[in-house]
Amino acid sequence: MTQAPTPAQVAERPARPDPKIAHGWLHTARFLTTAPQLQHLPALHLPEIAFVGRSNAGKSTSINTLTQQKRLAFASKTPGRTQSINLFALGKQGETDAVLADLPGYGYAAVPREAKLRWQRVMANYLVTRENLRAVVLLCDPRLGITELDEALLEIIRPRVEEGLKFLVLLTKADKLNRAEANKALSMAKLQAGGGEVRLFSALKKQGLDEVAQLLWDWAHEAPATPPPADDIGADDAQR
Repeated sequence: MTQAPTPAQVAERPARPDPKIAHGWLHTARFLTTAPQLQHLPALHLPEIAFVGRSNAGKSTSINTLTQQKRLAFASKTPGRTQSINLFALGKQGETDAVLADLPGYGYAAVPREAKLRWQRVMANYLVTRENLRAVVLLCDPRLGITELDEALLEIIRPRVEEGLKFLVLLTKADKLNRAEANKALSMAKLQAGGGEVRLFSALKKQGLDEVAQLLWDWAHEAPATPPPADDIGADDAQR
């Protein structure tokens, strides 16, 4: 028979984070700048969390829901038209402690091929070279699942994930699925995500809102991994 924990053991347990703190932090999001090309992005040393996904995956709606703002992220009536990276500052009392990056949606059929290729190069370069990038949120319509384009994006960031980059697959529009469909979509995405976090999310029903808000707050305020000090290098390595 399992014994009940002692009062001292209960006191030692870490308190569960209050999602209200994460929601309040996200609500501070405010427009910072827009950049049609990488060279127009400001060099920042703050943690940056990028939102990416196919057109019509519900990216703008998800950002607006998470920040509790109706028009922070602009949803174009013509998917694929917006071709700029939009940055939003986060932090209370005017102090910025993190940045959200809204990357244009990809994969829309009506966009000219040259424009698609140009943006694919810009986005790939951003994901590979943006030094302060802390996490990537990939938004997918669970009725389509993770597509070939999404898999290509995951392959681009894989080397950085191995170095500590966080990533989340957010299955939007979960309210359109029944329980069996939702469980199947979640299981399939976990298999394809290769170790990343996966969450069901519904802007309409506010499903997954607390979990995702807390995850973003944790990632933005987590101390970055640091390389081992020189003293820890083995003698053999030091002689090379």
